[in-house]
Amino acid sequence: MGKQLFLILNSIILNSIILWRWSSITICRAYSQNQTDRVALAFFKNAIHEDPLGVLSSWNDSTHHCEWQGVLCRKRHPGRVTSLVLRSQGLKGFLSPYVGNLSFLRVIILQNNSFHGEIPPQIGNLLRLRVLYLSNNSFGGLIPSNLSRCSNLEILNLVDNRLVGGIHSDLGSLTRLKLLGLSTNSLVGPIPHSIGNLLLLRQLSLANNALSGEIPEELSRLERLILFQLSSNKLIGEVPAGILNFSDITIFSVAYNQLWGSFLNDVGTTSPSLYFLSTTDNLFTGMIPSTLTNTTGLRELYLDHNNFHGPIPKNLGRLKGLYFISFCYNHLQDDLSFISSLVNCSNLNAIAVRGNLIHGSLPKSFCNLSTSIHRIDMLENQIQGTLPSAIGNLFNLSALGLSNNFLISRISDSIGGLYKLQQLVLAGNMLTGEIPSSIGNITLLNLLDLSFNIFQGYIPQSLDNCKQLIGLDLSNNNLIGSAPVEILSLSSLTIVLSIANNNLSGSLPLQVGSLKNLGILDLSHNRLTGFIPTSISECLVLELLHLEANSFHGQIPEALRPLRGL
Repeated sequence: MGKQLFLILNSIILNSIILWRWSSITICRAYSQNQTDRVALAFFKNAIHEDPLGVLSSWNDSTHHCEWQGVLCRKRHPGRVTSLVLRSQGLKGFLSPYVGNLSFLRVIILQNNSFHGEIPPQIGNLLRLRVLYLSNNSFGGLIPSNLSRCSNLEILNLVDNRLVGGIHSDLGSLTRLKLLGLSTNSLVGPIPHSIGNLLLLRQLSLANNALSGEIPEELSRLERLILFQLSSNKLIGEVPAGILNFSDITIFSVAYNQLWGSFLNDVGTTSPSLYFLSTTDNLFTGMIPSTLTNTTGLRELYLDHNNFHGPIPKNLGRLKGLYFISFCYNHLQDDLSFISSLVNCSNLNAIAVRGNLIHGSLPKSFCNLSTSIHRIDMLENQIQGTLPSAIGNLFNLSALGLSNNFLISRISDSIGGLYKLQQLVLAGNMLTGEIPSSIGNITLLNLLDLSFNIFQGYIPQSLDNCKQLIGLDLSNNNLIGSAPVEILSLSSLTIVLSIANNNLSGSLPLQVGSLKNLGILDLSHNRLTGFIPTSISECLVLELLHLEANSFHGQIPEALRPLRGL
């Protein structure tokens, strides 16, 4: 019996010793791991030399590192850092390579700071990493090639940095990636075909780089995309068929490249979610298809600076949420009947169809457009007829441009009801009658261009109410009377004042000296007489002065003699 008791006690003691030794080993290992992460964070802090908001002041010896601001640890593995989130803290410095020792790290968010230097390749050691946000910093150098080792990565956002070199094809192995953001860097070379392997990708943003070559056909496999952003690169060739018909696509932009073809024919078949579409400044051809109006969620449509031809779809009014539409500088040949359907677009903010072959008269529906419209740009077309008298209905309009068309007749006094108008550009038409004095009611006006018309009568004195005018061009009309003191006293004028090629008479008022910040003054080809007032020398920033073809006499003020135009 005594022997059995001895054996039992001996077994208990031995097991206790084993348990004590095992727990000691575990505690030491945990302590070592705690120290590994704490040391890595200390090196991270030491690499930062500006912390204007004091976010790292909590990173000290008096608190556990899991309590430091921006640090999150995992309960299952005490002391192991899983998230490092320090967005928008004004931090300036380098990203320490010791961040690669935080082996449990799943999330790094350092966006909108001032980190510089290279992205350390040691990040490739973070095999658990799912989110890497380094956007809006100043990181330079190459994209680390061994990021492809982070096979769990779902978000890679390096937008708005100073990265150079190419996009490594190994990124195509990150098959869990849902967001790839590399826009606004200085990346060169082709878009890797391997990007087409990222079948879970929702957002692809490669804009504002110097990428070249063709858009890989393989990208048409990315059927889950909601954002496709390749604008402002040097891409050539055609857009792969089908990309515009991804069922979830909301933003599609290939603007400012050298792409060609008629890919727009595909739009609208299966893309009801399309919200933003831009092909600006490419070489696209073909017609604007009527199926475009199947994209009922479309808000912004930019097809300007291409080679589109034919008519404008008449049923654009189906796009009831349409906010901005721009077809400028194409070869569109149509009348203005498309305006009538746009009356249904209650959120319409802007129409821009400048530089096409649009003809016909402005329909009555023109004045029934949404009262939310701010900008109408129809310059450089073949529009005929008169400016509708109900134009004042568009009381939120801030810019109206109809220059270089074939408009005739008078401008209605109702134009003075456009109280929010900042730019009125009607140059190069055949408008007649007097310039309405009601324009003086538009006190927010900063640019008024009525040049190259057939206006008669006097320059309205009411223009002196327009205290924000920076540019005024009334040249090449049949205006009479004296050079108005009211205009020559507008000290707001900084860009240009031109009343050249009219029939103005009398002397040049002393008030011309009020134009102290004016860059260009053109009074040429009138019937002005008398001495050139010495006060004109107070126009300190004049770059161009035209006084020729008048009957001035006396000396040109010496300060003006070096100016161009004299």
